[in-house]
Amino acid sequence: MSSQRYPDEFKVEAVKQVTERGRRVKEVAEHLGVSQHSLYAWIRRYQQPDETKQKEQAQADEIRRLKAQLRDVTDERDILKKAGRVLRQAVRVRYAFIKDHERAHPVRRLCRLMDVHPSGYYAWKRQPDSRRQREDRRLLGVIKQSWLESGGVYGYRKIHHDLRDLGERCGKHRVARLMRGEGLKSQTGYRRRPGFRGGRPAVVAPNHLQQQFDVSAPNQAWVTDITYIRTHEGWLYLSVVLDLFSRPVVGWSMRPRMDRELAMNALMMAVWRRQPDGPVVVHSDQGSQFSSHDWQDFLKAHGLVGSMSRRGNCHDNAVAESFFQLLKRERIRRRIYPDREEARRDVFDYIELFYNTRRRHGYIGGLSPVEFEKRYFNRLASV
Repeated sequence: MSSQRYPDEFKVEAVKQVTERGRRVKEVAEHLGVSQHSLYAWIRRYQQPDETKQKEQAQADEIRRLKAQLRDVTDERDILKKAGRVLRQAVRVRYAFIKDHERAHPVRRLCRLMDVHPSGYYAWKRQPDSRRQREDRRLLGVIKQSWLESGGVYGYRKIHHDLRDLGERCGKHRVARLMRGEGLKSQTGYRRRPGFRGGRPAVVAPNHLQQQFDVSAPNQAWVTDITYIRTHEGWLYLSVVLDLFSRPVVGWSMRPRMDRELAMNALMMAVWRRQPDGPVVVHSDQGSQFSSHDWQDFLKAHGLVGSMSRRGNCHDNAVAESFFQLLKRERIRRRIYPDREEARRDVFDYIELFYNTRRRHGYIGGLSPVEFEKRYFNRLASV
């Protein structure tokens, strides 16, 4: 397959597998189904010069230094905001404030802002706890056990019910205070709440798919959808296109915004990679990304047939939803992404180096999508 069929986004991520992840060129080329010559050409084209890298590294170091300085200033501001009237209270009250916040802030910084000496604070901490404090510590152990057994999803109300069932006598506000002090909180939803969000799609296509997920050849029916991935930098949105024949991801795109370009890039990658020689049904929901005039014009220009589910009906897009479930269960929920770039690399690794080429699928007889299609074309050639 010629390299012209691969968009720049695919090539850049392929180069990063070699330059940043340390994989061998031969290994990456075999997994992605491209020649080593093409991959070396991509590396020469997209790899940054050393001088540019040094400048970027210097800028990154300066940014990290400024961020650390800003964190210190913000930390001190937050401490003073929390302290309130504590600065005018007795020393033991200030010691108690330091003890309550030492998990969130350095002790020496707290002592400096509270105008006490660290040695005095540590001497105060060595004093025997009161009966109430010992009981809180014992109760906190029971709370942690209940929270862990829930998979880290229970809030203080459900934890309070568990404690009552165990025969513990305590108020829910006490449970909330102890959980807050330990940073234990309920798991909020990963997905947005369902419901009508107003507005009407610009263009509505009929439902040509009608839940007919079994197709007899490649490039007869594709499904596309969008999901989002949580990172500490913000959301990263992922759009994919899957071929219903063997369920591979034939097109994908990742962007920090869920806009029309996100969906268009994924579809363009699918067209470039598959080069369909006949009409292909492209099924989606009625999201604004898929109901735009640009989307409809692209479908017509490339001989694609648009298909849409009715509002509130996700059954026709079950294959795409199933892929997103696998991606999040097998990879995303096992990771903590500090930024979008790390999430992009990991999702690329899952799609191109595992899901398409290695992951066994029960729907296609325990083969990977690439192996299943390879055997299919071998059978056609032998006929």
